[in-house]
Amino acid sequence: MNVLYIDIDSLRRDHLGCYGYHRDTSPVIDSLARDGIRFDNVYVSDVPCHPSRTALWSGRHGMRTGVVGHGGTACEPFREGPERAWAGTFYEEGWMRAMRDLDYHTTTISSFGERHGCWHWYAGFNEIINPGKAGMENADEVSALAIDWMQRNGSSKKWFLHVNVWDPHTPYRAPESFGNPFADKPIPEWMTKEVFEKSYAGYGPHSPQEPSGFDVKPGGSGYERMPSPISDMDRVKAWFNGYDTGILYADYHVGLIIEELKRQNLFEDTIIVIGADHGENLGELNVWGDHQTADEFTCNVPLIMHWPGAEKLRGVNRGLHYHFDWAATLIDRLGGSVPSLWDGQSFAPALEEAKDGGREFLVLSQGAWAAQRGVRFRFEKADWLMLRTYHDGFKDFGPVTLFNLSDDPHEQNDLSGSRADIVGRASRLLEDWRTGMNRRSDSDVDPLVTVMKEGGPFHCLGELPAYLERLRSTGREAAADALAGRHPAPPPRRKSLN
Repeated sequence: MNVLYIDIDSLRRDHLGCYGYHRDTSPVIDSLARDGIRFDNVYVSDVPCHPSRTALWSGRHGMRTGVVGHGGTACEPFREGPERAWAGTFYEEGWMRAMRDLDYHTTTISSFGERHGCWHWYAGFNEIINPGKAGMENADEVSALAIDWMQRNGSSKKWFLHVNVWDPHTPYRAPESFGNPFADKPIPEWMTKEVFEKSYAGYGPHSPQEPSGFDVKPGGSGYERMPSPISDMDRVKAWFNGYDTGILYADYHVGLIIEELKRQNLFEDTIIVIGADHGENLGELNVWGDHQTADEFTCNVPLIMHWPGAEKLRGVNRGLHYHFDWAATLIDRLGGSVPSLWDGQSFAPALEEAKDGGREFLVLSQGAWAAQRGVRFRFEKADWLMLRTYHDGFKDFGPVTLFNLSDDPHEQNDLSGSRADIVGRASRLLEDWRTGMNRRSDSDVDPLVTVMKEGGPFHCLGELPAYLERLRSTGREAAADALAGRHPAPPPRRKSLN
């Protein structure tokens, strides 16, 4: 069996039809889900992009690889030192090496490594095809390369092909000729005028008054599908439409790739997996069109697996899984050996018994736009998420936030003040996880602490003074005072006595 992994950047699962979305954004992906298995609770261990793919391809948490951010020391892997193997751990113990040991020819069609300087991520690929636009290529450019590769290689070898589609990542840039397919479709019901007005009065990078960062550029975002600022409900709808159009555009090009498989009579000989590096917040926690937290919408990703001939891989799986668990499961089901170094665990035995399998709890980490860990678990027949924030990324977060996702799926009501018992339980789970990571790690460094020691999340470095001025100039003096109080200037260093 060949393996085709279509990796759609910034794809949140609840905006796909197969996950219950009311807009028809994903007819091709939905058809794969109908004949395959849909996973509801797959979470990225480390977000966003660079930490996520590092974790998936290495099978390890960022706390063990050292990669939790987009810049500074904590976007580079820990040095392996004198015990480093010939080609390094990312090759010797990586996902692609495990696939090569199963006689797969491994290929990626992605500009991800160039975009993030993530050179260790290439380890194990036989073949690297870089579309060359550092993530700004559209789905039509990527699908053309994938189809060309399959025409040249489809039947000549057993292959693993990774296809990285960037739509619907911002900027929302589906071609104008693709139109506005959701102009007449309502936005999700949870985003009411009341919810938006509260969001607009708030603050933080990528909030409605600064939807592209910490300010508004002259002339707006430069993209019609992303009006800036987001000042009314019409512009709210434009952002939802822009994101959903990106999904539909990606889905259309997924369809072209699937058609090529069928043309070559390879569809029944190819395992097709649809996934994402992370999700996307569209107003949750007052983040619009970005992935800045360790919460449900940045970390919970779609996973759809279409495995021809595997009758037990049908339906819906609701177990709690890390995204690197599915990589371990793939290796296991294909007859390979999951490296003992991995944190990823195969749930293939549970699938064989038609069970969900999964973990008691998950720990999710964000180090690029905040320094934050989330604890995702089920207790008292409810789904819970606790966020422990070490650096707020200049957003309106306290040190601890708690959500009952079963009752409050879009994270509107912080229960940390009223459910100390649940906070205590989540805190113990987080400490248990940290202890386990420390025991397994070759380093005694927590890279989120490194982020803090280097001044905070990479994307926020140096932004506070100007942002405080903007907040005050736009009538948000209380927000400016709150941020300034939480982030006082560091005291001057003592002069040497010598």
